[in-house]
Amino acid sequence: MLNRRTLLTRGLTGAIGLAASSSALSSQPANPSFVFRTTPRPGVDPLAPAPRAPGGINPELFAKAKEALDRHSTYVADREWIGIADYGLRSDEARFHLVHLPSGHVESVPVTHGRGSDRNHNGYLDHFSNQPGSLATSSGAYLTASRYHGKYGLSAKLHGLDWSNNNAFNRAIVMHHAWYAEPEMISQHGKLGRSEGCFAFSRRDHWHVMSRLGEGRLIYADKLA
Repeated sequence: MLNRRTLLTRGLTGAIGLAASSSALSSQPANPSFVFRTTPRPGVDPLAPAPRAPGGINPELFAKAKEALDRHSTYVADREWIGIADYGLRSDEARFHLVHLPSGHVESVPVTHGRGSDRNHNGYLDHFSNQPGSLATSSGAYLTASRYHGKYGLSAKLHGLDWSNNNAFNRAIVMHHAWYAEPEMISQHGKLGRSEGCFAFSRRDHWHVMSRLGEGRLIYADKLA
């Protein structure tokens, strides 16, 4: 039986490739590991800057997410909802924020980090890594891509848009639900389990996140504290 990474990466040769020579990317910084499946959109006007960060979100992190949204506007098909992962918070906290930019409404849920980012398993992410095999979380802007059914059921592929996470697709970094992200892990152990670098949620939260962040949305992950 094919494993998750085999399913995700099969057919990359010929199906997706580096587009550094295409006119669509001529204005973008050279990024030899960046791959994508969708055609870049024409440039769009950036959203008007919010007067302040929505309640419950680190203002500096929100500002960085908005800057990433504008910087990668060519690829982001829908700018109504974005996801912001605040990895300065512990894994038992609701640190994945779904933000409705037009209204400032925020919905927050817990999310895992990679075990390579927390080798002592104390619930805190202590570093990021973009290296294949690191099993770590990567920082930066992600673009949600197509969905598929894999080991954990319905999942969403992700493209890393920055140098800090441009190996995300080849590393099979995705959004999925997992047993180690269920609330019982927090009540029994005081923290969530760890993923292999993916954004893993409880089953209930996963469906909610997937309903908000369809294909072509932005997720921004970072740690400021």
